[in-house]
Amino acid sequence: MPREKTVMALVGEFGPNGSVGPDPAQERLFEARIVPHRSLSRRGFRALMTGFTAVSLASAIPFVLLGAWPVAGFVGLDVAILYLAFRASFRSARAYEDILVTPLELLLAKVTPTGERSEWRFHPAWVRLDRQEHEEFGLQRLSLHSRGRSVEVARFLGPDEKASFASNLTSALSQARQGPRFS
Repeated sequence: MPREKTVMALVGEFGPNGSVGPDPAQERLFEARIVPHRSLSRRGFRALMTGFTAVSLASAIPFVLLGAWPVAGFVGLDVAILYLAFRASFRSARAYEDILVTPLELLLAKVTPTGERSEWRFHPAWVRLDRQEHEEFGLQRLSLHSRGRSVEVARFLGPDEKASFASNLTSALSQARQGPRFS
């Protein structure tokens, strides 16, 4: 058998890097996307704005009929301000944080509402998860510390959600510190 066919058979059987199956160093131990909570859906927003506009219009009509037409302008201004406030809220909801833990890396990516992305990469063996707790309100702040660098994570979560997230991330970091399992 010529040498080229032997090499091709080995690559086909074992994969391009000589391993059997997926690379254990790239195994995803923990993966999360954290988004800001918004209780009002787009459909609910349309219904709210329709109802608010209808009530505002109905309350402005008697003033216009009595000759106090400037009141209609102020009522319209109220509708416009409410609309703009909700638009700003929906725009800020486009921000998110992605966290990925593998045996060799912790990747934190923060994306702003405008789409700007910032990334931090840490080795899981050197990362410490710090918690700031308030005795009355619970877990207030989580931050990752490694080699003099610090970054806050899970800003969008409430105290109970942060505690659950911290527990899951801590166990993933502990598992990552054990290293990849090749067998």
